[in-house]
Amino acid sequence: MSLHLPAFRTNLRVRRLPFLRRAGALAMSLLLLPAGMAQGLPDLGELAQVDLPPAVEQRIGQAMLNEYRASPEFLDDAEITAYVNRLGQGLAVHVDEISQPFEFFVLRDKTLNAFAMPGGYIGLHTGLITAAETESELAGVIGHEISHVTQRHLARLFNKQNQTSIPMMAAMALALLAARNNSQVAVGGVAAASALSIQNQLNYSRDFEREADRLGLTLLDKSGYDVRGMERFFERLQRFGRLYEGNAPGYLRTHPLTTERIADMDNRIRSLPWRTLPDSLNLRLVQAKIVAGEGQGRDAVLEFQGQLREKNYRSLAAAWYGLAHAQLRALNVAGAAQALAELRKLKVDSPMVETLTAQIQQRQGEAAAAEATLRQSLQRHPQDRPTSYALIQQLQRMQKHEEALRQVKYDLQFWPNDAQLYFLQAQSHAALGNQLQQFRSQAEGHVLRGQLMPAIQQLIQAQKVPDGDFFEHSQVDARLRELKQRQAEEAKPKS
Repeated sequence: MSLHLPAFRTNLRVRRLPFLRRAGALAMSLLLLPAGMAQGLPDLGELAQVDLPPAVEQRIGQAMLNEYRASPEFLDDAEITAYVNRLGQGLAVHVDEISQPFEFFVLRDKTLNAFAMPGGYIGLHTGLITAAETESELAGVIGHEISHVTQRHLARLFNKQNQTSIPMMAAMALALLAARNNSQVAVGGVAAASALSIQNQLNYSRDFEREADRLGLTLLDKSGYDVRGMERFFERLQRFGRLYEGNAPGYLRTHPLTTERIADMDNRIRSLPWRTLPDSLNLRLVQAKIVAGEGQGRDAVLEFQGQLREKNYRSLAAAWYGLAHAQLRALNVAGAAQALAELRKLKVDSPMVETLTAQIQQRQGEAAAAEATLRQSLQRHPQDRPTSYALIQQLQRMQKHEEALRQVKYDLQFWPNDAQLYFLQAQSHAALGNQLQQFRSQAEGHVLRGQLMPAIQQLIQAQKVPDGDFFEHSQVDARLRELKQRQAEEAKPKS
């Protein structure tokens, strides 16, 4: 099935994602509709016949992403997120004739899975990232997911459902996604036969999978990756599924691999150029950081120490990098500094190494050195957003809030739609006692994440504070009216 949902677990995600329970209730209400009203979910018409407007798709996906943000499984790591977004955007620029924004995010989950949501939101499990043997393999999976989005496969699920409001459609999206992996999650524990009636309407997915394979390979080729990576990764998943039949990777449960699909992929690859690419240090560092953040800190330390002792690593630099991060988690700052010193001997030029250096310096009580390290790194890598975040946060720790605000203002010139920058801006305004500006910044951050109600609440708070001049309060009033009007428009049934 091509809906690429994460591997929802009944004993975990239902508790942590209450929205799924609401989604389950909605799914059941749709199942109980009269037969004539439930016809056509989904519609198998041509791409041009899909009625759901892209803007509505985007808002549905954004609502779903916000639910993931509230989950402990959401990996809020700027460097890992930046890496998958650079990789994904590098593929997406080669999409022909479709102007589709994409956002990539990561969930803490050791299962091998990836999934696309409406509006160009694509999620990756940490298990999938760490399992990739080459960057071409990971790019192949991402290209496959991008192709599901550009062909609007998920949008077809909502064709003829356009009388439903956006929140209700988002709930239905989550219910449908969950139904593919765990019927109990999809219907909140009601009989699995009810979920099966949803699943029976999604049997067209093999056609979607073949289409995504074909277009994904094209993206991989145009982006300069080794097209064999996509086939290798899928074949490895297939072998793994045969070995562990009762516990197949989540990706196989949601993306059925058939002999026909593998053969079709192989035939297409024969007509494309083969490439031999150098190993990706960025991928190795990201993989090491993920592993260093899993389980207990001490266990992660032992993992990397074992890799180094037995020389069982994909990258020596990544092994030392992972050990340094693991030592920090285990509260062994001296051990982290020793691992960093070994890493430095390898002359690795990566902003991820510099932010790690600054973390260790800060933990050693050398705040000024940490600031200097981050500033120097930004000079060498001026467009590295995680480094800029780290510098702003370091300035805030040092109570240099005016400097932090100047850095935010500078960064917003290049990344005006970056919600994180607005939230960082709000923190410094709060520390300086600028209440009105604090609430305004928080509101804009929420707007960029599609969270209109929290944004409106922040602006209402801004109206009540005594600071700020007449002009600033007028701006708050105007922005509040605009957001309330947008909220009313989005709540209307779509016709």
